[in-house]
This record gives sequence, C-alpha cells and structure tokens, in this order.
Amino acid sequence: MSAFSHVFRPAVLAGHVLRNRVVFGAHTTNMAEDGLPGARHIAYYEERAIGGAAMIVVEPMPVHRTAVLTRGNFRHSSDEVIPAFAKLTRAVKRHGAVVVQQLYHVGAHGDQDNSWHAAWSPSGGPSWHDSDGSHEMSGAEIEEIIESFVAAALRCQKAGFDGVEVWAAYHCLLDQFWTPMSNTRDDEWGGSLENRTRFSREILRRVRAACGPGFIVGLSVSDGSTVEATLGHEAMAEVVALHDAEGLMDYVTCGSGSYLDYHPLMPTFLYPEKLGVDLAARLKGVVRHALVTAESHIRTPENANTVLGAGEADMVSIVRGQIADPHLVAKAEAGRPEDVRGCISCNQQCWGRRSRDYWISCLINPSVGWEHQWGGDRFRPAEQVRTVLVVGAGPAGLEAARVAAERGHRVCLHEAGPELGGQFRLAGLQPRRAQILDLLGWYARQLERLGVEMHFNSYLDAGEIAAMGADQVILATGSLPAGTGFQKAIPHLSALPGLDGNVWPVEDVMGRAARLGPRVIVLDEGGNWRGGGTAWHLAEAGHQVVIVTPQAIVGRELERSAADVPLRRRLAALGVRFVTESAITGWQNGGAEVVDLLTGARSHVAADSLVLATTNRADVSLRHGLADLGISAALIGDAHAPRLAAQAFHDGRKLALSL
Repeated sequence: MSAFSHVFRPAVLAGHVLRNRVVFGAHTTNMAEDGLPGARHIAYYEERAIGGAAMIVVEPMPVHRTAVLTRGNFRHSSDEVIPAFAKLTRAVKRHGAVVVQQLYHVGAHGDQDNSWHAAWSPSGGPSWHDSDGSHEMSGAEIEEIIESFVAAALRCQKAGFDGVEVWAAYHCLLDQFWTPMSNTRDDEWGGSLENRTRFSREILRRVRAACGPGFIVGLSVSDGSTVEATLGHEAMAEVVALHDAEGLMDYVTCGSGSYLDYHPLMPTFLYPEKLGVDLAARLKGVVRHALVTAESHIRTPENANTVLGAGEADMVSIVRGQIADPHLVAKAEAGRPEDVRGCISCNQQCWGRRSRDYWISCLINPSVGWEHQWGGDRFRPAEQVRTVLVVGAGPAGLEAARVAAERGHRVCLHEAGPELGGQFRLAGLQPRRAQILDLLGWYARQLERLGVEMHFNSYLDAGEIAAMGADQVILATGSLPAGTGFQKAIPHLSALPGLDGNVWPVEDVMGRAARLGPRVIVLDEGGNWRGGGTAWHLAEAGHQVVIVTPQAIVGRELERSAADVPLRRRLAALGVRFVTESAITGWQNGGAEVVDLLTGARSHVAADSLVLATTNRADVSLRHGLADLGISAALIGDAHAPRLAAQAFHDGRKLALSL
C-alpha cells in the first residue's frame, strides 16, 4: 500500500465513502439484452467491484427517445429498467463499491437508424457520426429533455444507484449548448455564457432537488481542444467553474477527444498516456466544491498514483486498465503491481467490437463479456489434476498454459524459438507497441509463479510428443506465411509471378531475417497492424516505402479501433506513399506490376524488395503426425485457423477452462 499511498486514501462524495481513489468509469459495453442489463452485464461490473474499484459508473442510459446511439443502449423513459438495474446495484454494492449511472443525450449525433427519430440539438446542426442533420429544439422540447434527465435520475435512485453522472463530454447535447459553433440561438438558451449553460445548470439543479441530499451528482466533460471550434481549456474551465459555484455537482470527470476529433476519445498506444490530466489539473484550479476525476489513458496503478500525488486530480478513472485486469486495484493494494495484466491500448476488442455493434471484450483478457460463464479472473480448481503438454508459446499457448496451471494442472510448455510470444512478439517490435513486450514479461512471471515447466529452442516432432505421455496435448504451433503471394482481390492468380526475387513475409522483416533494399513495397491485404505497423517500422528505419492495398484506405481494419487516422498521419509524415484499391500482378527485380482494381489500368512501381502482409496458413504438420500415431491433440490459435491475437487468447482460455 505504501507504494500507492495517494491511491489508497478514501474519498467522500455526498456522504458516500469511497474506499480508494480509483473509478471504473462509464463506457458503452453493448451488453444490454432487449434494453435491460442481464447476467452478462451484471457479472461484468461485479467482477470489477470484486477487484477493488471504489466507484463504478455504469454505462450511459439514454434519457429520451431522441438520445439513442447504439443497439446495445438501455431502454429510455421506462420504469421497466428499475428491477433489472436493482439486481446490478445489489451485486456491485455487496463487494463494497459505490455505484452510479451515467445519463446522456448525444444531441445532433444520435443514431437515427437505431432511434427512428430525428436527433434534437440546440440549432439543428449536423451529425459527426453520419450525413444526417438534426432538429432545432423548441423551448418546449428543451423543457421536455430537462425533465427526461430528472425522470431518469429518479429511476436510478429507485434502482439502488448511489447517484448519477450527467454526460456533457465529446460534444454531446450539453456540450452542444455550451459551444458557440453549435449553439447559435438568440433566446435565453444561447448567446452569453450564462444562457449557453442554462440548460445544463437547470438539469443538475432539478436532479439535486428531485433526488435529495446523499445522492451523488457528477458531471462528465472532455478535452476537445484539438479542434478550433470546440471549447479550449480556459473556456471549459469557465463553464465548469460556473456550475461549481452553484454547488451543482459533487465531482467532474475529464476525458479526452470528442465526436469532432474522434481518435483521442479512446486513445490507442499512438497517443501519450494520461491525456485527460491537463484539463483535470486546470479544472482542479477553479473548482471549490467538486472533486475532479482524471480519465483517458491512465492505464496503471503507477499512472494513478503519480497523477494523484501531483495534485492534478482528486480521483482517477481507469477503464481499459480494469477491463484488461479487473483486479488491478486489489493487486496494487496487496503490493503486487507486477501481477497486474497491463492494457496494451490496442482498442481491438473493447472499442473495436463495440464499433461493430457487438458486446465488448478484451484482446488480452478473454473473460471480458464471459464473466457470467467463466467466473472472470477467478479460476475453479480442476476436478482431476492432469499432465498438460502445450506446444507453442504464442498467445494461445501462453494463455492455455497459464489457465491450466491456475486450475492446478501440471503443465509443460515447449517453444521452438528462444523466447515467449511467437508472432505476437514480432508485433511488439513495431513502433510504439512495446506494451506487447510488457505483456509477454507478465506471462513469463505468471508461468514461473505457477510452476509451469518451460523449454525454449525446443522443436518437438510427433514421436517425441508421444514419448512424453501427457494426458492432454495442446498444439498452439501457430501459422506460416503462405509463400505464394495469393491475393483475395485477384483470386485467379494462385501464385504471384516472380516470387523468387527479394520477396519477404512480414514475419521475416520484423524477425530481422529479411535483407531489404532501400525501396520497399508492402502489399497490405489485411489493412491491420501486420502491414501498417511493418510499413511504419521500415519507414522509420530509412526505407522508401510504398503501401499497396486492395482497400480504399490504408489501415482499413484499424478504423474500428480508432487507430487508422493516427497511423496514416504518421506514415504520411514519414513519406510513405499509398496506392489504394490496387493489387500486384507481377514482381521482378526493379519493381512490381500494379493493377488498379477500379479501372484495370496497369502501372509499374519501382522497388528493390517486396514485403507480403497476406493471409497465413495454419501449421498442421504436427497434428497429422500425431494422428498417424493415434494421438488426439487440441488445436488452438493460428494452428486452428490463422486469425488475430484476440481469437488466440480466447481459444487458450476456453480450452484450459474445459480441462
């Protein structure tokens, strides 16, 4: 505890004592079932309460029919949510956490495909989510929305919530009223600062009056200052100070980004850590009543303690860090920060799944969303202890070995290479992705703690595996480059002509086996980090890089994790040339023949080397050898089918839980 003395000081909000200064902040999980929280949702939040979070802010409740944003939103304007949420609040509170719910209205940015209702806004501005416009609210409609916030807060109180957090971040409806760009009204709701904040102040005032003393009222804002039209730090401080002077909220939370600058909203590893701290520190200097919570890219207990110790905030919100490790707080309090499984800031399963309208998960913590079935990060002992042989120490093999050992099995792990990680380690060698290497260090510590027998540079054949006589053989042998240059965009070519001349898979590039010339083409079929991250690595190393992709934009698959634009900005700054909606039909020393998939036009791109980021093939040679000996083995990860790392971690966890 002494290492995190600032974190483990209690705080008080409206008479409620928080056991520490770490909040599990609001975020949309998309776990609602018919608009209500179910077993999946309740177990997700309960796991973080068990893990030590002081306060949990349950994801936003739309307050009105015009406020719907995602398919997974809760029902608005309905008392039917009360008994369902009562189950959630009881589950969280019995583990000592304070629980509040965020209330929101997105204004012009509502999803009209989901709501089937025009979005409402102060002045009828456009949505930044799609091409829709919005409806300029009348005075009566403004009053209707204010009362909808009050009604929603009362439902929360009846459901057992300790308070509500009113959402004014990301240029939502409240922020739209605050911002002159989106509020051009000339009545009592627009113009002066007092008029532009009248809407939000009236909401908070009425919620306080309706719910009474002892009910927490919070306000959520964000730092959108990267966009000239939005409120800068000074203007936001003026807004918050006005609310605070009237004693309207007990705390204010500071995030980053907005719908106008989307990518820092849930910042990936391309952004610095502690993004919300600058605004939090500014607000802490102007408020007199409310506590200030800093959030956005505060991943670790060390980050939290530094922010609190510097007096930059009163509390910290760690969201993705507690998604990745729900017991982060408890481990820090027990003096075991080295056992915290650190978030790698990839956004691939939290933000990435939500953007596809699925319930969220986590690349490195596959129990997320399965806590109600898998028991979170708390493992039941195996009914019968078995000897388990895991072949391959990539993501799937590491997770299978760890979880099997956690459950009491005797585990032996063999890796053909000299280190843990497989191809995942190669990803950690790309620029700014060293958090992956930190994660592999975590696995090494956990496997050692659990007594897993580890062997490196240990390539096993079928006969050697058979001689070991393990009760369970798990093959996590990964995948291999196809070696053909086959491209999905031109499937009539089974192999790329000219493959024998300085052509390399990305694995050889990141593994330092490739011998590349100064001019390099990266054929990026997947639109993910295999191609984009390798191109970045090569450009930083001084190569002249051209990315050829069949997709309309470079990094297309990274769009759902809000990483594509920052990546393209970085590549562009390094001089990387983009050739989109194209395929390579031939290669020879001196360059590639490129076909434009829209027009059929052919061109020659000069280069010395070609790097292939195309789909791999599963390595099943060992499986066939074992089958010939009558030995059944389980296939997981890329050995089952080449996919992304999230699927490999999931395979490993799921199989180990079944043993």
